[in-house]
Amino acid sequence: MKRRSPTLEGFKATFRLPSVVLAEIAWRWCFGLALVTLCAFSFREYMSTLPVTSAEIFLLQTRQPPLMLKAMAEILQGSLPRAANALIVLAVALTLGWIVLASLGRAATLNSLFAHFREHEAPRGLRLTSLFGLNFLRAAAFLGTGISLIGAVLLAGAASSKDDPSPGIALLIFWMIALFVGLAYSTLNWYLSLAAAFVVGERMTTFDALATAADLCRSRPGPVAAIATWFGAVHAIIFVAATSVVAFPLAFAEVLPAAIVLGGVILVTLAYFAVADFLYVGRLAAYVFLISVPETGQPAALPIPASDDDILSDIPGLVPPQTAAG
Repeated sequence: MKRRSPTLEGFKATFRLPSVVLAEIAWRWCFGLALVTLCAFSFREYMSTLPVTSAEIFLLQTRQPPLMLKAMAEILQGSLPRAANALIVLAVALTLGWIVLASLGRAATLNSLFAHFREHEAPRGLRLTSLFGLNFLRAAAFLGTGISLIGAVLLAGAASSKDDPSPGIALLIFWMIALFVGLAYSTLNWYLSLAAAFVVGERMTTFDALATAADLCRSRPGPVAAIATWFGAVHAIIFVAATSVVAFPLAFAEVLPAAIVLGGVILVTLAYFAVADFLYVGRLAAYVFLISVPETGQPAALPIPASDDDILSDIPGLVPPQTAAG
């Protein structure tokens, strides 16, 4: 029996279920819009609290870099505690909002994908608390990655002092630590994303879903690696194409108005994000197919209970053969 490719089924599902792709784009972009709006509003409110004297305004109007830097240093002096408090409040609020929104959005997306591949199975209830747990772990991993990168900067700075400057060694230390930290974060984030499929499809708890995701990678490493490789390769091609296309409006920066150039860059960026979300849904669909369909490529058949006659007939001589009539 011919096996069905999980990667191909993932691509097919994205074209057959455009509403799922649109739903994924909707909740991601809603959070992105909220993020940009809150950051812009917080920055505006923070800047409005800074006292500016007439002398500092005069220094800024000179447009001389040394004088402007001196004015900015005097304006920002003593405002670091307020900025830190605002950043903490903003980070906590955005993290909690992302956990809730990502859990609801992921539940809707995966539930539709499982319903697509399990047409004859009755829908199951959702375990939103388990999804909250997974997304909390993802947020914690992101926070840990940020702290690790800050530690990498400090460690690299300690390797180069004023008396014995070594910028090359410091840069090498930073990039090596950043490489390992980024690899660890991407791997952990991938496992947490895969575990969400088991939470929605099999109604597992947070840690049971993580353990099952690890079992899937151990039992079927080939299809799992193929899905990650193919979708990752397509994503890389789209990224290279987007970076090449975005260079066109930037090339006319000296000729066209700044608003047109900025609009072109934003348009290309949004198109890239839309395609990236499309590929993400396709990858999720491929993993859902891998979970829902066994290795034979077809849904598992219901077992047929054996009767006593069937069991006895497996042993020669216990059941006499039927004689022909007449």
